[in-house]
Amino acid sequence: MSEKKIARTSEIIIRIGLNDQNIPVHIEWESSEGENAGQPQPAKAMLLSLFDRQTLDTLKIDLWTDDFQVMEMDRLMFQTLRGLTDSYFRATKNKELAAAMHQFVTYFGQKTGIIPTEESRKK
Repeated sequence: MSEKKIARTSEIIIRIGLNDQNIPVHIEWESSEGENAGQPQPAKAMLLSLFDRQTLDTLKIDLWTDDFQVMEMDRLMFQTLRGLTDSYFRATKNKELAAAMHQFVTYFGQKTGIIPTEESRKK
């Protein structure tokens, strides 16, 4: 493997506030770059996946605050699945599998009410 020279670095900081039962009650993140650089941004949930170079395993951290509602979880999952579908296609150019993933995302969106169905439009 050839050496890759790092031209610069960037940071993303995530802070989790826990209650006395270790349940997240506050989540905020901060980036060293971008429009809000250096300013903490509040969040109600986070999903973090890191692919380990050596073990080839995905390390995951999924957290949400105690006031995160089911409808918000539905929306987070829908948007995450839609984004993963787009990322998968951009990385692999596998149209067939990306189309199947997109079909599931649409199904998920309809079942959770995020995407209106013909039936719900008639009501």
